[in-house]
Amino acid sequence: MEPIRIVRRLAALYPEATASRLKRAVIEGQVTVNGAPVDDPGALVTEDDAVVFDPNRKVRRKVDTSLVVLHEDEDTVAVVKPAGLLTHPTEAKEKDTLLSRVSTWAAKVGKGRPYISVVHRLDKETSGVLVFARSRKGLVSLQAQLRAHTVDRRYLAVVEGNLEGERGTFEWSIFEEGERRKRVVREGETGIRAVTDWKVLERFGIATLVEVRLRTGRTHQIRIHFSHAGHPLVGDAVYGEPRKLPFPVPFRRQALHAGHLGWEKPDGGKVTVSTPPPRDFEELLAALRKRRDKAKAGQPTASPMPRGGGARPRPY
Repeated sequence: MEPIRIVRRLAALYPEATASRLKRAVIEGQVTVNGAPVDDPGALVTEDDAVVFDPNRKVRRKVDTSLVVLHEDEDTVAVVKPAGLLTHPTEAKEKDTLLSRVSTWAAKVGKGRPYISVVHRLDKETSGVLVFARSRKGLVSLQAQLRAHTVDRRYLAVVEGNLEGERGTFEWSIFEEGERRKRVVREGETGIRAVTDWKVLERFGIATLVEVRLRTGRTHQIRIHFSHAGHPLVGDAVYGEPRKLPFPVPFRRQALHAGHLGWEKPDGGKVTVSTPPPRDFEELLAALRKRRDKAKAGQPTASPMPRGGGARPRPY
């Protein structure tokens, strides 16, 4: 069964509720998919997904409608970073970043001057979960866990080609080179240690969906390792291999989503948060499944050229 819009699935599960009520429930965080809240009424789900509408679930507190808070306590706050948004400013002119949105939220829900500190980051075009520190104690604790590589970070990635094997580990050192400080792998040399575990979730023939776990957290680590393995991320304009023709299924950013994050609270206890991929990622998967199924049935699999003649997205 092909994925369908979440509101349509809800309508089948809860026929007594109106379409407008179900849409509002999604936006307000009263609907979960596989235990994780979803706020996009256009999100895609399958019949295997556990979709639950809980009218008694506390409505998610949203000061800024563009910010989704997954978890908050006195020391940390975990939020969803949309693709295309910087984690923090890299230049003074950049006003709208995830950090600025979280700071605005914290100022409105807390008392006094809020404490918000960046702990880790995601690339601009990567979507998913990020955690910020709300106290000095939280910052010190999270930094220590990141140094010890005990934070549970899981990603979904779509890589080009048919990845060999069902699971594996890349352990290749990373180096910087050139004026733009592009990062590369040089096997046999000692650089910045980087270790990436991966597991195949689904194969499409021309691409592979993998779950990735980071043992280390180097800049662009996932993108560099898969590129070096000969399977760059779909849509990666920096580490993707030059091609005469565009990838058969157009995608305008690297296909990478930080879906799961887990850490220890400073005073004990485990926090785990998850968020499903955004709409564009789900649409990519749906298009790849459709193309794969057509190929199996012996039907033509030609894909339309993306707008602009198939030009790859500009690096950020």
